[in-house]
Amino acid sequence: MKSLKELSAASIAVLLLAATATNAGVNPALPAIPEKFFNVLNYGADGDGVATNTEAIQVAINAASAAGGGVVEIPKGTYLCGPIKLASKINLHLAAGALLRMLPREKYPGGTGNPENFISGSGLHDVAISGTGAIDGQGAAWWPLAKTAKEAKRPKMITPSNCERLLIEGITLSNSPMFHIAIGGKCSDVTVRGVIIRAPASDDPVCPSHNTDACDVKGKNILIQDCDVSVGDDDFTCGGGTSDVLITNCTYGFGHGVSIGSYTQGGVSNITVVNCTFHDTESGIRIKTDRDRGGFVHDLKYLNLRMTNVGCPILIYAVYMAKEKEFRNLNNLTPEIAAKYPGAPVGERTPVYRDFVFSNIIATAQSGKRAGLIWGLPEMNVTNVLLQDVNLTADHPFGIFHAQNVRLVNCKIVTPGGVNKLASTNAQISVSAR
Repeated sequence: MKSLKELSAASIAVLLLAATATNAGVNPALPAIPEKFFNVLNYGADGDGVATNTEAIQVAINAASAAGGGVVEIPKGTYLCGPIKLASKINLHLAAGALLRMLPREKYPGGTGNPENFISGSGLHDVAISGTGAIDGQGAAWWPLAKTAKEAKRPKMITPSNCERLLIEGITLSNSPMFHIAIGGKCSDVTVRGVIIRAPASDDPVCPSHNTDACDVKGKNILIQDCDVSVGDDDFTCGGGTSDVLITNCTYGFGHGVSIGSYTQGGVSNITVVNCTFHDTESGIRIKTDRDRGGFVHDLKYLNLRMTNVGCPILIYAVYMAKEKEFRNLNNLTPEIAAKYPGAPVGERTPVYRDFVFSNIIATAQSGKRAGLIWGLPEMNVTNVLLQDVNLTADHPFGIFHAQNVRLVNCKIVTPGGVNKLASTNAQISVSAR
């Protein structure tokens, strides 16, 4: 297949059609779970909001597992609970009006020294968490630890690892002490759809939440669909070893936006974000790394996105861990400052970023913010970036530093300096009409 550099402007539409067609390639298998029902009330649970139900709910899960799998029902009521472990062929179903509430910090097993994650499971297959009920993490007492006691640990809400055929559907998650959903290991065939996730913004004046990522994933063949997210950290993020991900029809509010990272454990590839909206996010699209993180990040596609009042609509940078203040202030980064960033020898941990497509994106940045930034390393430039039909409005220019073959086709980037007035250094850029 030809690289973006080799494609003519007339061929770009074909490429975009192919990019959209890849959406159909992400079609994870759903879990197969027997239709046998295990109501937690029959195992001693009490939804009065006072009793602790950890043992009763775990016993119900164990009974369903012993019977070959089934639906563990949590009916209407408020159920205080400590850490529980899922099993294969289990659907933890929260009925309408059901609220599963994590025990408060002062009663949570392990405290701040070694707390277990709330709902966990490793090496499982055919697992679901479903229903129209809710899970509340009571995180307000935990969040200040990120600032006042950084050695303290906080539990995550839902943490499946190395699982196959996983479904999280319909539920509402709120106020997790740390991440809400953290799908780790080598998971495959993962579906997260119709989920609402809420936590205060990280700069909330009354009760800021910290590290409350909405949905972190690692694995292959992953669908994130019809979710509504507003939290205090990444709205979505994935790490090394992740590929074949489709994020579609999602709404993002407070948080860092849709973040892609790379790490030495592996690269990231074939990620498509399509038909999503962003409002008040710190960034819209955020692709970050540094020279100590490694990884090959390629074939990322962002299609049909709408953003309003976002901090930076498109952000790609390989200087995530820079310590010097002038390099960390991305909003005021100039070509002169970017040119001063020191190079380094290429090694096994040098990240490689290439082959990104941004198409049909309309965005307005927050007051005083920039339209976007593409900033590679001096020794390893970002390469092959296509922006087509991208309309951005901002107070600071779009910066392109240490990047090659960046193509703007039929774009309109409006800043006080004019239309398509870019800030650049060590960059190969072409600007053309369709």
